[in-house]
Amino acid sequence: MDSIKPSKIISELIQMGAYKSTLSAKHILIRGFLSGALLGFSTVLAFTVAIQSQQYYLGALAFPVGFVMIVLLGLELVTGNFATVPMAVMGKQTSMKNLFYNWFFAFLGNLLGSVFLGIMFFIYVTKCGHTYDSDIVKKIIAIAQEKTLVYKDLGYTGSIVVLVKAILCNWMVTLGVVMGLVSSSTIGKICAIWLPIFTFFALGLEHCVVNMFVIPTAMMLKAPISVSDWWLWNQIPATIGNIIGGFFFTGIFLFITYHKKGSHEENNLPTNSEKNVVEVSVSEE
Repeated sequence: MDSIKPSKIISELIQMGAYKSTLSAKHILIRGFLSGALLGFSTVLAFTVAIQSQQYYLGALAFPVGFVMIVLLGLELVTGNFATVPMAVMGKQTSMKNLFYNWFFAFLGNLLGSVFLGIMFFIYVTKCGHTYDSDIVKKIIAIAQEKTLVYKDLGYTGSIVVLVKAILCNWMVTLGVVMGLVSSSTIGKICAIWLPIFTFFALGLEHCVVNMFVIPTAMMLKAPISVSDWWLWNQIPATIGNIIGGFFFTGIFLFITYHKKGSHEENNLPTNSEKNVVEVSVSEE
């Protein structure tokens, strides 16, 4: 049996959050950069599959490949950290200072990786700016406009819509992180991760890191979107919504119902010797 009990999963998530919160800024930035780029790859893949098959849901089915790579490699995706690091704080394994430290550098690393992949995508898809008439270019521009200008036209209501879609999105995304721990086998992890990530993408919800790729890339492709349109009508409210969705609906709720104090054996929390191993590994990095 390779299935892992929820109480042990939560204990592992607490230790994961503690470990992530003590990584050096260099390692968070590098791992965050890779995560942003990988989500950019999977977004392009999803759009390409959707265009060629003319079935959006087939594109959504392809999208989780990037997220699977991120989880299996233990990289830094800020939306996942919106749940795991708060769990470590609630479990008294790290501090609020370390939480904001991790979130800041993970967000920055994700942004840098996403924009970098956008630049690489722009170079090859437009042949260095010589052609803008491909289907994938039109698709990215159309989706970026839906994620910014459509909300802008709605005004205050648009901000509420982004916020709600972002809350629902990261509820699913952080469950993807949780599901990555339900099995001890690689194939089990992959299958479990796929479920909530496919769900969020198929529903067209708002993920702040995916949007770090889609919107600035569309701007490079001459979409009529300004920097203020990007940040005010999507990036900021989407990030806030992602924090709420991950922190409350996954972090707090699962912690409350599965975490029990006072028993290392019952909670599968590490012993003092195991904590020392974690501390040594962190210091070596």
